[in-house]
Amino acid sequence: MRVKGYNLKEIIEFRWHGRGGQGAWTASELLARTALKEGKYIQSFPEFGPERMGAPVAAFTRISTKPIRIHCAVYEPDVVVVLDPTLLKTVPVASGLTETGTIIVNSTETPDKVREQLKTNKGTLWVIPATEIALNILGLPITNTALLGTVAKATNIVSLGTIEQTVKDRFRTDLAEKNFAVIKKAYKEAKQA
Repeated sequence: MRVKGYNLKEIIEFRWHGRGGQGAWTASELLARTALKEGKYIQSFPEFGPERMGAPVAAFTRISTKPIRIHCAVYEPDVVVVLDPTLLKTVPVASGLTETGTIIVNSTETPDKVREQLKTNKGTLWVIPATEIALNILGLPITNTALLGTVAKATNIVSLGTIEQTVKDRFRTDLAEKNFAVIKKAYKEAKQA
């Protein structure tokens, strides 16, 4: 949603799509806390449907250079992040995406296949095999931190160094190290399609 008095350089809106238990809100919160550490204004909040594991969920992040005075869901995101590729078939994840927006999808499919599933040509597409990265490093298919690394690369909204500090503040030492390893690997491997 473009809000009077804000422009793209002042406020960037993110919409995260995942399933209950995948950490969409945690990723949103980590991004917001990282931006806060860098002196930006932030909002992060979830939107739940049926509150059960595996149900589609959304989370929202706003990052701004000035205080944020709006308090509603993100309807016209600048960045859409999809943690679970099965959602491409059931949820209109690209709905409202700005023409110059960014879509980041956890997928091993080709970019052309992902575009076809998205049913839109809007935005810049980034595809990352986040599940594979998470399985290799964490031993679990928890993709939220891999997608956070891809967000950092695709948007340059926060630095890797500050993300590392945020992750260390949020998780115990061994989990922080593994999650930051996931973030760095995703940052390195993220490619614009």
